[in-house]
Amino acid sequence: MKLGRLLLGLASGAAAGVAAGLLFAPKKGSETRKQIADTTNDYVSDAKGKVESAKNSLEHKLDSLKAKKNSMTADNKVEEAAYDAKAKVHKAIS
Repeated sequence: MKLGRLLLGLASGAAAGVAAGLLFAPKKGSETRKQIADTTNDYVSDAKGKVESAKNSLEHKLDSLKAKKNSMTADNKVEEAAYDAKAKVHKAIS
């Protein structure tokens, strides 16, 4: 319970500090709002870039896994054909 109260106190203090900072800011409200909007847009753009990068990385890994699976399937088919051929040769000789 003490930790919850501490966190609540810290969050309340931070919110009060932000509110006081905005109220007593040396800039006009329109400038402050523009700065907040610009900063938010920067964060959103950065987040979109990171998401896009992660998406591309996952797509690349998925394509790699698909290629590996297809290669393994082809290898298994070759091994199966070789085994069948050996069995037919053995049967023909017997």
